[in-house]
Amino acid sequence: MYYFYILYSKRRGRYYYGHTSDVDIRLKRHNEGWTKSTKSGIPWKVVYCEQYPTKSEAIKRELEVKNWLKN
Repeated sequence: MYYFYILYSKRRGRYYYGHTSDVDIRLKRHNEGWTKSTKSGIPWKVVYCEQYPTKSEAIKRELEVKNWLKN
């Protein structure tokens, strides 16, 4: 299974959108500073998550939501 997820950083007042096969491990990595784009927002928390059978479907959903934000 794959997931589309949304994180929130209270520290920065920002959201982060992504996809992964393991939300718990991915959140841990975000909060350990593994990702340059989220390092300054530690701590992050999961505020939304959707499950998909394939990676391509999770990526498609991530891009769909990101495109909503551009408009």
